Amino acid sequence: MQPTHEDAPRGPIDASRVPRFAGIATFARLPRLDEVERADVAVVGIPFDGGVSYRPGARFGPSHVREASRLLRPYNPAQDVHPFAAQQVADAGDIAVNPFDLAEAVADVEAGALELARSAGRIVAIGGDHTIALPLLRAVHAAHGPVAVLHFDAHLDTWDTYFGAPVTHGTPFRRASEEGLIDLTASCHVGIRGPLYSKDDLRDDERLGFAIVTSEEIEEEGVAAAIARIRTRIGDAPLYISIDIDVLDPAHAPGTGTPEAGGLTSRELLRILRALSDLRIVGADVVEVSPAYDHAQLTAVAASHVVYELLSAMAPRGATPSDAAPSDAAPSDAAQSTTEEHA
Repeated sequence: MQPTHEDAPRGPIDASRVPRFAGIATFARLPRLDEVERADVAVVGIPFDGGVSYRPGARFGPSHVREASRLLRPYNPAQDVHPFAAQQVADAGDIAVNPFDLAEAVADVEAGALELARSAGRIVAIGGDHTIALPLLRAVHAAHGPVAVLHFDAHLDTWDTYFGAPVTHGTPFRRASEEGLIDLTASCHVGIRGPLYSKDDLRDDERLGFAIVTSEEIEEEGVAAAIARIRTRIGDAPLYISIDIDVLDPAHAPGTGTPEAGGLTSRELLRILRALSDLRIVGADVVEVSPAYDHAQLTAVAASHVVYELLSAMAPRGATPSDAAPSDAAPSDAAQSTTEEHA
């Protein structure tokens, strides 16, 4: 039995009725979480960058990505899915954290994620720096136990400390491994490149439970081979996806804190994400967007499409355009118009 319009998820604002540049910039112009009874997936901002080691500014990432997401449309032809009609997606606003106390901020993120899980099935977080992955994984672990972590990044983020601090944007996955939050047999880094402190970094990383698909391997062997390796590594484990936008080459994402030459193209990253739609994705984050270093929204546009592909990959298959209203219009209005947006 197909759902009625009254039962259908509430989708984005109809851009044929309200211009994209008008109104409050929720992600993809979706409803706020307080405007729906419950969400299958909540998009939440975490404006915190107190764990960065180089260029700051990712605290402004969530609003920057939301602004760039205005141009997203409700049907994803690459995945053949209506991500906002097949499931209820809502913008949960931001988890406000203490910008002066890193330990308290990490605790705030974990508490906020656990609270949000009461009204949303899954969470996609927009950072913020990569420190936030640790408390988010703690919250996911509370529901799912150890999860496979698919980590897209130029950097390993399994270093031990910075200036004696054990929790920073360069250490979340070491701490997660030590705390038993991740599946040591199913986790993987993708896009790793650039200089390291020593060869011991690679030995430590393997011991902590990660396989690596480097940027160079993707160039030499192709995206299809990378996808095959990733899927083999993950298997059927519950999957958490963490994406540092600096996995992309600075040509595609200049607005980030620790850029490295030789990265993936946005097309390569999106193609990999599209190949994960049948896996058990239990949560995700997209982090390290630093607007002060962005140009013409290049980084924000890339990040907004990454979030969109994650939401599409999370969507159940089988929904058709007639299964749900395409916008936040009233059911009677939606029933009168079944055309897709053209602008």
